[in-house]
Amino acid sequence: MRELSQIRKQIDRIDHDISKLFVERLEVSAEVAEYKRATGKPIYDRTRERQNIAAASSRVPAEYASYAAVIQTVLMEASREAQHKALGRKSHTAQRVEQALGHSPAFFPLRPHVACQGVEGAYQQIACDRMFRHPSIDFFPTFEDVFRSVERGEAQFGVLPIENSTAGSVNHVYDLMMRHEFHIVRSCRLKIDHNLLVKPGTAKEDVRIVYSHQQAINQCADYLATIPNCRVHVCENTARAAQMVSQSDRSDVAALASRACADLYGLQIAEPSVQDNQNNYTRFACISKDLTIYPGAERSSLMAVVNHEPGALHNVLARFYALDINLIKLESRPIANRDFEFMFYFDIECPAAAPEFGVLMDSLDDVCEHWRYLGSYTEVV
Repeated sequence: MRELSQIRKQIDRIDHDISKLFVERLEVSAEVAEYKRATGKPIYDRTRERQNIAAASSRVPAEYASYAAVIQTVLMEASREAQHKALGRKSHTAQRVEQALGHSPAFFPLRPHVACQGVEGAYQQIACDRMFRHPSIDFFPTFEDVFRSVERGEAQFGVLPIENSTAGSVNHVYDLMMRHEFHIVRSCRLKIDHNLLVKPGTAKEDVRIVYSHQQAINQCADYLATIPNCRVHVCENTARAAQMVSQSDRSDVAALASRACADLYGLQIAEPSVQDNQNNYTRFACISKDLTIYPGAERSSLMAVVNHEPGALHNVLARFYALDINLIKLESRPIANRDFEFMFYFDIECPAAAPEFGVLMDSLDDVCEHWRYLGSYTEVV
């Protein structure tokens, strides 16, 4: 048996040879790029790449075939990137990002016109006040109304909840993202404290009906189980729930809502911070109609449909890994009228002005059936 040092020395030599061959392959790719420039051929040739992957798998023992396919895929991705760079070609999205960065405003607006769902005292309004110093807010009954107001240019921005640390993603908002055109320009992470709000003089043991939004109800499920004979009613917003309690003729009703709602609607806090998990945060997205990238943007969001075949999602994730881009959220939602197919949402951590971000914008066409860049932004905590 050989000594481990001898075996490792041989491995190092093999790795050195592989590295030399890798560089040689990329240099040949530059010649391919020049040929394609002269002939007008596209850089991406799906048929040839499929043949190359199959050939690579067939050249090795069966137990190594899948690894050979992965290696061949990475080699061809690197070749495509080298060809794109040699030809100086940029995707439409990469050009839009570059233009937005070139026209980046000096600072985030202080006094904009903002659309929010709900009524005064809603968590969206609190998040809006966190992101803007003196916003003018229009309230709408539904999340879709917020999207429409921004699309029509009635509001400069819209604020929407997208996920909660306890209850998970706000699925309805993600579904609406598929149907509307918008860009994310900022996000906010807000600590959520739900309080049991009642009319003055009402005690917890008197409560028979509790109103709130479904997310708040989910986040307070254990607490609600401690209120005997209590019925829970879902309404469109926590602040609307507080408003309903204040306007009710009954004295046995309560709402799960923010502390601010107690002052706004003349209610008292029967019990504070009743959420089951005290480490309870919700992320809100600030959307706009136009693509604008404000200074300091280091987080970006994308949505994509990948080919319905093995390894399709892996090919997208491999791009993030190859470019050393951190994936901080991956969400999937079913696509209407397409059985067992999904829209994937990605949140990534990478400065929008970083070179690797531009490379990513140039390369996703090759691995996605369809994709959209939703924007680059800063998250306020």
